[in-house]
Amino acid sequence: MKDLLLITPPFTQLNTPYPATAYIKGFLNTKNISSYQIDLGIEVILELFSKEGIQKIFAKEIDFKKTSQNSQRIFALRDEYTKTIDQVILFLQNRNPTLARQICSMNFLPEASRFNQLDDMEFAFGNMGLQDKAKHLSTLYLEDLSDYIVEHVDSDFGFSRYAERLGKSANSFNELYAKLNSDQTFIDDITLKILHEKLELVQPKLICFSVPFPGNLYSAFRSAKFIKENYPHIKIAMGGGFPNTELREVKDKRVFEFFDFITLDDGELPLELLYKNITNPLAEPVYTERSRSEATFKRTFLLENEEVVYKNNSTKHDYKQAQVGTPDYTDLHLDHYISVIEIANPMHSLWSDGRWNKLTMAHGCYWGKCTFCDISLDYIKIYEPVSAKILVDRMEELIATTGETGFHFVDEAAPPALMREVALEILRRNLVVTWWTNIRFEKSFTKDLCFLLKLSGCVAVSGGLEVASDRLLKLIDKGISVEQVARVTRNFTEAGVMIHAYLMYGYPTQTIQETVDSLEMVRQLFEMGILQSAFWHQFAMTAHSPVGLNPEEFGVTPIKQEILFANNDIDFTDKTGIDHSKFSFGLKKSLFNYMHGINFELPLQNWFNFKIPKTTIHPDYIHDSLLEEDNFTFKGNSKIIFLEKNVIAENYIKTKKQNSWAYKRITFHLKTNIVSVDFEQEKGEWLTKVLQENTFENPNRITLQQLKTDFENNFEDFELFWFSKPMQQLKENGVILSL
Repeated sequence: MKDLLLITPPFTQLNTPYPATAYIKGFLNTKNISSYQIDLGIEVILELFSKEGIQKIFAKEIDFKKTSQNSQRIFALRDEYTKTIDQVILFLQNRNPTLARQICSMNFLPEASRFNQLDDMEFAFGNMGLQDKAKHLSTLYLEDLSDYIVEHVDSDFGFSRYAERLGKSANSFNELYAKLNSDQTFIDDITLKILHEKLELVQPKLICFSVPFPGNLYSAFRSAKFIKENYPHIKIAMGGGFPNTELREVKDKRVFEFFDFITLDDGELPLELLYKNITNPLAEPVYTERSRSEATFKRTFLLENEEVVYKNNSTKHDYKQAQVGTPDYTDLHLDHYISVIEIANPMHSLWSDGRWNKLTMAHGCYWGKCTFCDISLDYIKIYEPVSAKILVDRMEELIATTGETGFHFVDEAAPPALMREVALEILRRNLVVTWWTNIRFEKSFTKDLCFLLKLSGCVAVSGGLEVASDRLLKLIDKGISVEQVARVTRNFTEAGVMIHAYLMYGYPTQTIQETVDSLEMVRQLFEMGILQSAFWHQFAMTAHSPVGLNPEEFGVTPIKQEILFANNDIDFTDKTGIDHSKFSFGLKKSLFNYMHGINFELPLQNWFNFKIPKTTIHPDYIHDSLLEEDNFTFKGNSKIIFLEKNVIAENYIKTKKQNSWAYKRITFHLKTNIVSVDFEQEKGEWLTKVLQENTFENPNRITLQQLKTDFENNFEDFELFWFSKPMQQLKENGVILSL
């Protein structure tokens, strides 16, 4: 028996838990409130894609006259699917790795239409290891089965979403309400069976659904309906990304036939107060009208006197990020998650392959200006970083509890200065971790910082390039230029860190020419090898962004609708009158090719079945942006980090034409090479001493100006020494970093 049951409804990720319930459970631990968490999504997937589940799917009658050829083929091969499914799932759970050899034989898995793309992708397999190739083939196999399920069992099914259309821009609750009052689906039956088992096991006082996306909404409501009908004494709350952005104006009281409470923004304090209200001895013992008047709430919708009311009458402040505790993944079966690889691109696969502990470096966004973003909402607006020491403490705690050393920092945009401190803290503690995060492509990401991040275990970053047009980037208030993005992506690439870019088309006032030019910029970034992965999405105007709040300033006219349920995406007309959606297929097809390193030479026109203008971007624009910058600038406030503490120094005499000079040779054994540099003996001794006193383990890092002052107490002309060939060699090899 537990106080709270935390539920992530179907479906989110297959490879790792969505972190919201783990965050909340970690906080509840600090308050000694007992809780149990479940990811209904992965449990439903595992039951659906099992021998028994597949047999039930194929047992359903189908009308062959109305069935696609693809489904006919899958049905004909049903025995092969039921024979192989359990072993494939075990393989994707990393519990049957030897199966990779059979899978890659190309005569083990039954193949339907998803395998047709293999002819176009055979080139990529040379770059994929055996395990990755087998994961990719297994993913295609599961997608074939998914296509069959969508056609014959449940048209709303999707691996990472369910009935998403019912949650997207659902200004009215009518369609969702009608669906909830119709017959249960095959997927519902599995979901509710598992939910029933968990309820009997946990017997909670309060059930909290975390609903991050529209694709989780229907299952959350369907599950809540089941609880209300079978366990009416249990109170139910909903929070998470979807209500935080979409349900800030909910008015339809039918919503509260399913949920007792909907909380907004940070969930820690609202849930703590709900728990206290429900377990309050005055509540006799269940939460009643009498105790309700005495209760305090934080950002909570509820039904009172048959009206939807919003209560925010608590005077308590939200908890600081340092106070919320370490995420706790207890109860989640981490070894049951499955790794899939949808396309043969190493960067793109990070979202679906591997187990990642999720953490946040900073609450909110330190930039907080982008005009398409929900910068008026607390989850973006309130910026609060966590100290590097606390973050790495949490990393060590999660390693101990989960056994996993992979971390995904799920920041809106991780602050460069904090990333630097986290990297140094990881190095000081000699931790071996693998991590990645989301960033802004800003000039702070120098070659030296990117190299430091790589040394600490950073393998990838993702960031918003959005519209690759300087005019539109200024209109977005992105604070970057295309040239700057090119240099930052080059710095990361040369350090060995992969880069993914979020791309946007259809931003207000964007012209067809700008869309074409943006594609050409993206083509050049991929061709130069400084961008490894990307994703195009069409601009959506949201209610809480500057564009949504002040549409007239951006040349768009919103189409007003009465809001009774969800309100986030707003339909609008753009004064340009351009149908941007027609570019969708061509942009995505070209990107698919670029991500696999092919067809850069094709004219942009080839990707579209309608006439487009020629690009106005010079074919060497990105190349010219990367021409060597001036590295001989003196920045006195730069912090100097000496990464190598094991120095081998030896004196020798250099003789030439009967003259001799005393020199010191300093040698560094780096991971992959040996670097030796020679200095005049006295300067070499000075440098050796400085190296030993100012390693990365020393938190009081010396500045370049302090280094200069110390040097010039003994010698002359520091700049000549600092920019000398031996010092440049040390800097190029990462022995000395200037940050």
